Amino acid sequence: MPPRKLDPEKLRAALDGQLVALDSPPFDGPASALPDALVAAVLAAYDRGLRPERDAARLAVRYLLDKLAAAAPGRTVEVRVPPYAAVQAIEGPRHTRGTPPNVVEMDGRTWIELALGRLTWDEAVAKGAVSASGSRADLSPYLPL
Repeated sequence: MPPRKLDPEKLRAALDGQLVALDSPPFDGPASALPDALVAAVLAAYDRGLRPERDAARLAVRYLLDKLAAAAPGRTVEVRVPPYAAVQAIEGPRHTRGTPPNVVEMDGRTWIELALGRLTWDEAVAKGAVSASGSRADLSPYLPL
């Protein structure tokens, strides 16, 4: 299943909203750079001890989850980042009903830091920032993205 195409207008609005909250000028780069600029802006908010704008955080998490799903296609592991998004990824046995046997769950900041390599899988698990259940619920071979 190909990743969803994020709407450039929504990306730009979320990015500009986050930049305003950071007292930065609006984004003036190309549309192709919007997703990465959005992730960087959300991470900057976290780094400053701020809570990122909801739409910005949601779209940044969604973008990085879609990158994981594209890099590791499949339906064996469900990766959840509540309240923002969830995807199924990693090749292997597929579940069809109920709670999947392999589930990984974390908050938005942890996901962004894992996806960008600022935090390792082992560090996140050791500090209790990731809940992983199931024999295939280890994302370390796929991170950073």
